[in-house]
Amino acid sequence: MTAATDTLLYTLEHSDMVEIDGLHAFEFSLDEFDNLHIECMDGRAAKHWEFTPAQIAAATFDATLQSWVITGDSGEHRLVCMTAFSGGDDEEEANEDA
Repeated sequence: MTAATDTLLYTLEHSDMVEIDGLHAFEFSLDEFDNLHIECMDGRAAKHWEFTPAQIAAATFDATLQSWVITGDSGEHRLVCMTAFSGGDDEEEANEDA
């Protein structure tokens, strides 16, 4: 859930996974200039999107669909930012304490 005061840039900096237009990205990153790069596979076709800091700043959050709407050079896109969960290996920790 994104707070009303969060920006897309802030959300991306704290996300582990991104979905764009219903496709799960295997790679997304912000470069040193805060340009957003997203890569994913659609079947056998590799897809790549790039968004500028101005486009990121202009993105709006859609509370109904819990996603960001961002407009790039190729039109409007919907981004879902996700945080991954990691489980601890309790058994391994228990063995180290023994």
